[in-house]
Amino acid sequence: MRYITTGFSAFCLATSTLALASNAAAAEPVVPIDKRVDRLEKEVRAVQRKVFPNGAPVEPDITAAAPEAAPAAPASTPVSDLIARVTALESQLATLTGQTEQNSYKLKVLEQKFEEMKAQLMPPAVDAAPTAAAPAAAAPALAAATQAPVRSPAPAAAPAKPATPPKVTPARPSVADEARKAAVAAIERPDTGDAANDSYTYGFRLWSAKFYPEAQVQLKTTVEKYGNTSVGSRAQNLLGRAYLDDGKPALASVAFYENYRTRPDGDRTAQSLAYLGEALIQLKKPADACKVYDELTKSYGTSLASDLRTMMEKGRVRAKCGA
Repeated sequence: MRYITTGFSAFCLATSTLALASNAAAAEPVVPIDKRVDRLEKEVRAVQRKVFPNGAPVEPDITAAAPEAAPAAPASTPVSDLIARVTALESQLATLTGQTEQNSYKLKVLEQKFEEMKAQLMPPAVDAAPTAAAPAAAAPALAAATQAPVRSPAPAAAPAKPATPPKVTPARPSVADEARKAAVAAIERPDTGDAANDSYTYGFRLWSAKFYPEAQVQLKTTVEKYGNTSVGSRAQNLLGRAYLDDGKPALASVAFYENYRTRPDGDRTAQSLAYLGEALIQLKKPADACKVYDELTKSYGTSLASDLRTMMEKGRVRAKCGA
């Protein structure tokens, strides 16, 4: 009976300790639940060692009812496992893109400087002038001159005219570059008073004319400025299309996924999921593409547009998703 009473006292002491620890935790900043549980368990074991220094504690006759099992956490979506991988890919691609642009610019500058130095250092062509006789040859000639009758010297040859140095002309843009600039400048910028829609429309016109790099810059600017407006979903989706049509499926997958993640109710979210599957197939990730198609079916079902459904069905066949 003494052990039972002692065990029940220990139980009450542990319960009080837990209550005090909970009150103290409520006043402190929020701590992760796993750390809080570990700390409470350590405190309970310390109380047990204090009360029962010579052995294990005796279980009380009356125990608290076991709490009901907490509801299981909802299963993650089929594309949630892409978050970390796509984020890392975005960071790597941004770094590589910046390095590539810097290297291209430095190479162009080096080429220009090399051409300028080559033009400056190349010696101009000069006609061969008569050279003076060597000292060894001059001695016999002098002896002959003392014996031979004196004659009038031959007229000296006229000095050679120096050649004109080559003319250095500055490098000019190629005809193709000038033609492209003129064609891009010919794309009309809309001015309806709606800045967000005008910005998106201009990006759409560049994309329609197949000026993909220019369209990417314009659409990125639109997303940065007006991403929270009604054109945000359309601009982000079209940015992914511009990357995909430009042969950059990795950047396209990032743009499509960001549209799905940040604008789940956007008017181009379903289209972004369908094209995300296409980008993953091009990246040779068929298993991930199948997960995206599963999420597309689960989220939109029968409301999916016919063209997107056809695109998804063809993508499933290419990715060998099965039934």
